[in-house]
Amino acid sequence: MGLPRLGGEGGNGGNVLVVAQDGITLKMIKDKYPTKRFAAGVGANSSIRSLKGAKGKDCEIYGPVGISITNDNGKIIGELNRAGDRLIVAQGGHGGSFRTNFLPSKGQSGIIRMDLKLVANVGLVGFPNAGKSTLLSKLSHAKPRIADYPFTTLKPEIGKLLYNDYKQVSIADLPGLIEGAHLNKGMGHKFLKHVERTKQLLYVVDVTGFQLSSETPFRNVFEAVQLLTKELELYKVELLSKPALLAVNKMDLKNAAEKFKELMQQLQQPQDFYHLIPEEMVPMRQVQFKHIIPISSLTGYGIEELKNCIRKSLDDQDDLENEHYRLEKLQKLHSNTP
Repeated sequence: MGLPRLGGEGGNGGNVLVVAQDGITLKMIKDKYPTKRFAAGVGANSSIRSLKGAKGKDCEIYGPVGISITNDNGKIIGELNRAGDRLIVAQGGHGGSFRTNFLPSKGQSGIIRMDLKLVANVGLVGFPNAGKSTLLSKLSHAKPRIADYPFTTLKPEIGKLLYNDYKQVSIADLPGLIEGAHLNKGMGHKFLKHVERTKQLLYVVDVTGFQLSSETPFRNVFEAVQLLTKELELYKVELLSKPALLAVNKMDLKNAAEKFKELMQQLQQPQDFYHLIPEEMVPMRQVQFKHIIPISSLTGYGIEELKNCIRKSLDDQDDLENEHYRLEKLQKLHSNTP
């Protein structure tokens, strides 16, 4: 409350903040705060001794680095990507003053959701059984579970690609997408939320096509590329602006060379072949792959070339980002020059 007699102002209420800190997990928050309720302190009343009331104490919730915070309507409030990042999730009310007839206003309250998202340089994107897990084990020292049936990967696996100059690139094998993933079918959003955090995407497709089950239609390799693109587009169209590479796997199989040649022709002018696929599978925006590499995860064919292409693509992206940063600094410098 404000003090009407002397025009005093009451203190503002404290804020509730989420602060990113290394070594924290979501489970630790659940265990420490079973009620999951957080409240900041109340601002102090204005008085003769203290015309300006003290601000209420802030409530800080320590959370893991790499979380996305949404409200109960699913709207993203913000992300905490580095240790020390802070985000106000509920603001304290204003203290009473002359403007409010010396009555304080209520602070914000609400429900928030914390989602931990994986961070990696490259995310492997593909339908189940495209050979992503085998590819990850060939590219890196990761030992993901590998079997000849869909959904072997039920949680993300991270591999480290080490180059001769000691540069390391992290690669995430994400759970296999299925048709309708954007609607949260199958692994759905569990998969797609991790894709958002990767710098680049590596599409992995089976050169012979795929069929998820006897109830779903067979898709050839061109359809697989379009359907992967469509699933990403329907979830969040911004994902298609990420640099992308395409690894065409299982080149050791019979007729693989002919199928690869046909795919290359189709990808050069995809609109000429859209009539061959259902209308709902056609993406609004075509992905321009920086590199298309034929590989065999089984025999190792094309793996070295793929490693080199991944490195070149990431280096190009870093150069571009550095150039943008340099230009921004120059613009700020010029704008501040009298």
